[in-house]
Amino acid sequence: MHLNKLIIFVLSLCALASCKSPGGLFSNYQPADSTNVPVDLYRDVLSADTTSFGNMPWREVFTDPLLQQLIEKALAENTDIRKAELTIKQAEAGLMTSRLAFLPQIAFAPQGTISSFDFSKATKAYTLPIQASWQIDLFGTLRNAKKQSEQTLYMARAGKQATQTAIVAAVANLYYTLCMLDAQEATTTSTLALWDENVRTMDVMFQTGATTAAAVAQAKANRATVANSLPTLRNNIRATENALCELLHETSHAVPRGTLEGARFPQSLQVGVPLQLLQNRPDVRAAELQLAYAYYGVLGAKGAFYPQLTLSGSAGWTNNAGMIVNPGKMLLSAIAGLTQPIFAQGKLRANLKISKLQQEAAQLDFEQQLLKAGNEVTNALGDYQTAIQRTEGDRLYLKEVQSAYESADFLFRNGGQTSYIETLSAQQGVLQAQLSLISDQFEQVQAVINLYQALGGGRE
Repeated sequence: MHLNKLIIFVLSLCALASCKSPGGLFSNYQPADSTNVPVDLYRDVLSADTTSFGNMPWREVFTDPLLQQLIEKALAENTDIRKAELTIKQAEAGLMTSRLAFLPQIAFAPQGTISSFDFSKATKAYTLPIQASWQIDLFGTLRNAKKQSEQTLYMARAGKQATQTAIVAAVANLYYTLCMLDAQEATTTSTLALWDENVRTMDVMFQTGATTAAAVAQAKANRATVANSLPTLRNNIRATENALCELLHETSHAVPRGTLEGARFPQSLQVGVPLQLLQNRPDVRAAELQLAYAYYGVLGAKGAFYPQLTLSGSAGWTNNAGMIVNPGKMLLSAIAGLTQPIFAQGKLRANLKISKLQQEAAQLDFEQQLLKAGNEVTNALGDYQTAIQRTEGDRLYLKEVQSAYESADFLFRNGGQTSYIETLSAQQGVLQAQLSLISDQFEQVQAVINLYQALGGGRE
């Protein structure tokens, strides 16, 4: 009867606390929606369509079969991905512990004693109880701890998604870096062959008095400049292959690949509206989950001000019930304990203040992460548009310098009013235009990859 009165009293306190506490101790975090997100999150939106480039599966963005094989290998073997999976398993274990906290603790605690008074015959007493203790979650302490464990698990999953997005982009960037370096090496090698022929021609012309020693020396210097760039290019290729192998968790080796000209991406790059950026980017999602974690931390700190009710009891077999009896008898006991904090050296108030400050900090981090995400999308869009314009300009420039070289070479070979030095200079201009075009083509590819990553692409 007394236990029933105690429970009714505590439940009354719970109802009173729910009325007094702002939002209630059992309230849920409300996710950010379109009303919370800045409408001008990023500039230069190409389309207001809700279909986002970042929503496309990575296999539809990166269609090169060789690149797809490398990405699949990296996602399966990369150590960062595997560590992220272990973090998820740890968070799952933590959540299971929080869920089981609602159940009573049960323990088997046998005891035995042997006693003798004044060297009399020893008496043996034993107790074989099963003990149970159950904390009643009247003020959401266990519930809010469980909610925090859920947010930790969600953050671990978002962390894995962010890692996957970064790995997909990194593999694609390294792959097309290799394609770019291959194109530069091929262009430089073919140009070097032309300069070899030019030097031989200049030597013949010098011997016949058709040119000067200074012109021959200049031709050889130009040839040496082109030749000296090849070792650097080949070393860069080797270093890039090594970096890619590290992502694949493999020892260094040559990497099979296609060509830069063969890179194909979706023609329409719709970036979507800012809300989708919030939903798609794993790092933004993780920042909001951290905000939710802090929210439940505040509720838990508030709940610590209210009483805790613990029910405990035991049932077992004993022969010690005030006197030794054999055989033993059944023993049953039940206890209800109520603990109301009165003076805790200011720890409860300090914890609540700390929790509120952590919530404010999480809010600022969330807002900053949104701004960062918006800037990254804006920069990627700008880089993409700039690379397109530069590539188009490079093609026109290459066409013109190629025409100038062909005209100079035709005039020289047909006795026109031009010198061989002018022909060589035009040829050098063609090489520079070709290398510039290759570089800007790569920047265009890289901008697409960066935009895809900025929009949260590559996640599962």
